[in-house]
Amino acid sequence: MAESLSSRVKRLVSGSANLVVTAVENLAPEMVMAEAIREIDEAIDDVRGELGQVMTRQYHATRRLAGENKRHEELSASIALAIGEKRDDLAEAGVERLLDVEAQIPVLDAVIAETRDAQVELEGFVTALQARRRQMQEDLAEYRAARKAAAAETGEDGGLAGPAKPGVQRRVENAASAFDRALENGGGVGIGGAVPDRKSAARDAELESLARRNRIQERLAQMKSQG
Repeated sequence: MAESLSSRVKRLVSGSANLVVTAVENLAPEMVMAEAIREIDEAIDDVRGELGQVMTRQYHATRRLAGENKRHEELSASIALAIGEKRDDLAEAGVERLLDVEAQIPVLDAVIAETRDAQVELEGFVTALQARRRQMQEDLAEYRAARKAAAAETGEDGGLAGPAKPGVQRRVENAASAFDRALENGGGVGIGGAVPDRKSAARDAELESLARRNRIQERLAQMKSQG
């Protein structure tokens, strides 16, 4: 199962990298710590990419909402004019389009609200990841300083640890791979259930058309009664 962006950020910020470093601290901790920082950088890029997509959806939804609200005002004025001129045919056509507009407005409102919430969450992710990265850089710097000081005391080389045995090396690679999992885009959600036959589909379409016509007539009567 692909790791979600939210789960990935929580994993990185929660400090699981330290657990991995502890598990291989006698092997190549500096390598693992550097790899963990690289994964933080990748996660920040992914979150910013997702944030850009969210902002784009919010922008388009906001524009669409403004357009539909304006269209609603114009249609309402046109319907009122048609009613005043006793042109029920025009008023009915206007109400039909008005109902289409009103069906979309709540959805657009919901999209805007959702993208705003997502924007706040993603911006928080970026801030948390950046803070975690700074901490990890400090940890790495402290580790390197300690290695250097220890090497100076013993006269040994303060570089990275030498090659490990094959089995040990595999464990190191497996630990490091925990920071290398790429965010995968989720697939589409299928629609379950049997496919209706043609006769049932035609009957359902007729019922929907009848119900829609009834809504139009009710709305037109309501607007007439309101003057």
